[in-house]
Amino acid sequence: MIRNGHETAGGAERPGPGGRRPVRVWCDGCYDMVHYGHSNQLRQARAMGDHLIVGVHTDEEISKHKGPPVFTQEERYRMVQAIKWVDEVVPAAPYVTTLETLDKYGCDFCVHGNDITLTVDGRDTYEEVKQAGRYRECKRTQGVSTTDLVGRMLLVTKAHHSSQEMPSEYREYADSFGKGPGGRNPWTGVSQFLQTSQKIIQFASGKEPQPGETVVYVAGAFDLFHIGHVDFLEKVHGLAERPYVIAGLHFDQEVNRYKGKNYPIMNLHERTLSVLACRYVSEVVIGAPYSVTAELLDHFKEPKRRGIFCQISSGNDLTTDLIVQRIIKNRLEYEARNQKKEAKELAFLEAMRQQEVRPEGESDCDF
Repeated sequence: MIRNGHETAGGAERPGPGGRRPVRVWCDGCYDMVHYGHSNQLRQARAMGDHLIVGVHTDEEISKHKGPPVFTQEERYRMVQAIKWVDEVVPAAPYVTTLETLDKYGCDFCVHGNDITLTVDGRDTYEEVKQAGRYRECKRTQGVSTTDLVGRMLLVTKAHHSSQEMPSEYREYADSFGKGPGGRNPWTGVSQFLQTSQKIIQFASGKEPQPGETVVYVAGAFDLFHIGHVDFLEKVHGLAERPYVIAGLHFDQEVNRYKGKNYPIMNLHERTLSVLACRYVSEVVIGAPYSVTAELLDHFKEPKRRGIFCQISSGNDLTTDLIVQRIIKNRLEYEARNQKKEAKELAFLEAMRQQEVRPEGESDCDF
């Protein structure tokens, strides 16, 4: 078990309001290609209790039930650990959530988005906890999914840089990649992300630098926010005893100028939420200049005439380019994975519809 923030200095849990026993919440999942949709789910889950424990499935379990993951289990453990609303991470969590698992970690209930997760044989992975009344649901974040991100990487299009209508080739891809032979699935597929000020407020800490804190500024694209970024920001965070890390995010046009092709894969608004969810970041500059100017430093009350620039190695070779290469190399496997997932979910939906329209008193039993 990997322990994270939100805990007292001694490592003990904080009591709940009024000194009551803290409410422990369980979430689990693949958390492959961790994005702000995952972070938003965990934010909502954390708000339902006092202590959030997140179980992450192994590569073997994901391959069995869904298909090959993009990231290794060790990378996925670290990514979830870096999300600021997570208190503990449980590696190698079982794919099917049971009452035994909730009891083992002292959790009152589990939380999942309002979509469906199925086993390889088409069973709801939360069936047991739902029947026991220890299941809560949160809203799924519209406009982002692993399916959509993979689609952006495979097609050299810049449609995701704006809110304009998707071009025909991307729409065609979205329809085929997120739609099985049986029709449209409401959970898998591509939808449009719309940024709102409320979403930024939900993700932002809202805290100003305090006396005695060291303000550290970093800047970059932070595209497809990944473990390389996390390792870098963790080292930056460790530069001071009381750090206040400000991350500057370049405009989409600026990133495209120095990266080319269809970069950035995530637009500025999406990258903002991804970085704000990281526990090592205190504030984000949306649309930071490529060059650090005196005016920018003045804005954050930083001294101008001393050596304040240093280079930090993340110690991790992973880059956004390497992630794209992984996807392209295994394109057919990922397409097959999503179509397999789509088919299972559509079959499950159809079974639910059949249950709803079945005449009262009729059953599946043959007597």
